[in-house]
Amino acid sequence: MKPAGHDKIQLNDVLNFFEYEKVRAEMRERVIDLKRVRRVPVGEHLSFVFENRATVLFQIQEMCRVERITDDVRVQDELDVYNALLPGPGELSATLFIEITDKDQIQAVLGRYIGIDAGGIDVGPMVWIQVGKDFALPGEFEAGHSDEEKGKLSAVHFVRFAFPPEAVRAFASAPVHLVVDHPAVRARVELTAETKAQLLEDLRG
Repeated sequence: MKPAGHDKIQLNDVLNFFEYEKVRAEMRERVIDLKRVRRVPVGEHLSFVFENRATVLFQIQEMCRVERITDDVRVQDELDVYNALLPGPGELSATLFIEITDKDQIQAVLGRYIGIDAGGIDVGPMVWIQVGKDFALPGEFEAGHSDEEKGKLSAVHFVRFAFPPEAVRAFASAPVHLVVDHPAVRARVELTAETKAQLLEDLRG
C-alpha cells in the first residue's frame, strides 16, 4: 500500500469555499511555517520550496478561493494539475522560484538563467542534491517552462529528485547539499537539520 504521505489529493479533501474561509487563517499560518523550513535559497535569485501534501493542498484551496471555483469538475481539473507536484516514494519534489524584486530587471535576470532547467549527458546536470560523497541526485525539470531558441524562461519551475534506497538511508546521517552549477550561479547550500528532517519524511513517506 502506498504511504499516506504520497496519496494523491482527492476531491473530498478540498473544503468548499465557505468552510475554507473558517480555517484559512490557521491553515495559512501553518503552511507559512512549514514552507519556512522547506525553503532553500540558493544565490541571489533562486529559491527552492520542497512540496508535500500540506503545501500542495493549500495551493489548491487558495486557487479555488481566488478563482471562485466551486464546480466539482473544475476543482478536479486543479487537482490533476497540482497533484503532479507531489513527490512519489523515494522522491523529493520542489518548486523553483527565480525571485526578482526589481520589475525593470525581470527579463534581464531571467535571461541569465537560461538553461538552468536543461543539463544532460553532454553538459551534466545544472541542479542536483548531493548526499555525502557517494550520491549526486540530478534534478529532473518539468518540460515547457523555457524556450532557449527564443531566449525565454519562466520564473517558476517544477523539479523532482529520485533517490535510490541506499541514498535515502544515507540522507539521514550524511551531510546533504543542494547544488546549482550554472553560469549565473554556482553554489552549494547545506540543508539544515530541520529541513533534512522534513525532507526525510517525504522520502520515507
